[in-house]
Amino acid sequence: MAKKFPLQPPHPERICWGCDRYCPAGSLECGNGSERTMHPAEMLGEDWYLFGDWGIEPPGETKKPKDQPL
Repeated sequence: MAKKFPLQPPHPERICWGCDRYCPAGSLECGNGSERTMHPAEMLGEDWYLFGDWGIEPPGETKKPKDQPL
């Protein structure tokens, strides 16, 4: 089972976000590249998860089915 992906980690620059291992930036274990993968918040801003179809829900929100009336 994959770890839950944090929406706003306190120090995203300290971790590689390229796989489920979340290695420290100084000791990359997966060999997925020579540099760490940045967290989306570092590239797109703190509200990155509000835009686009990421397949995750912000805390406290749930999707309503489109075919059911309110």
